[in-house]
Amino acid sequence: MRRLGLILAGGQARRMGGGDKGRLPLAAGYSLMQSVIDRLGPQCDALVLSANGPPARFADMGLPVLGDDIGAGPLAGVLAGLDYAAVHGFSQVLSVAADTPFFPRDLAQRLGAAPAIATSGGAAHPVFGLWPVGVAQDLRAALGAGRLRMIGFADQVGARRVDFAVDPFDPFFNINTPADLAVAQQAFSAGCAL
Repeated sequence: MRRLGLILAGGQARRMGGGDKGRLPLAAGYSLMQSVIDRLGPQCDALVLSANGPPARFADMGLPVLGDDIGAGPLAGVLAGLDYAAVHGFSQVLSVAADTPFFPRDLAQRLGAAPAIATSGGAAHPVFGLWPVGVAQDLRAALGAGRLRMIGFADQVGARRVDFAVDPFDPFFNINTPADLAVAQQAFSAGCAL
């Protein structure tokens, strides 16, 4: 069973002043995106980025960049990943967010059989999901009908919810504001989210 790792990096980062959040520094010379790549890489057979706009801005990452034809948020990115996976012989896609640098290094193993999504502290994190390639047709239909919520799609395809502990740090803490970035940098330097 071949697994494709999909990094969803298509957000507009409005609360951060715009740009690619994945490029923000977690430490000197080490970006949020690099942390995501370092965590996701060992769990997958290959990695791709999902991001609209000029793909050349990610050339230094050395990963294929998938745009989506729909521009409908993370679900459209997941569909682009599923379509890429089907063409390139992968049976499942493990999706993660580019602005969440501390997700578990054993995410795929703990999610188990696809479809499945992560939860922590009572909150669902459907961006962190394991998707069988076979759900692409259902996802395309959902997007065509204007259903854009990831949790709604996860429920539609019967994704199991797998809970992850938040002690001492929520592994799905994501960076949305400068204050969040400061918290992440401090956690990283203290080693509490490694």
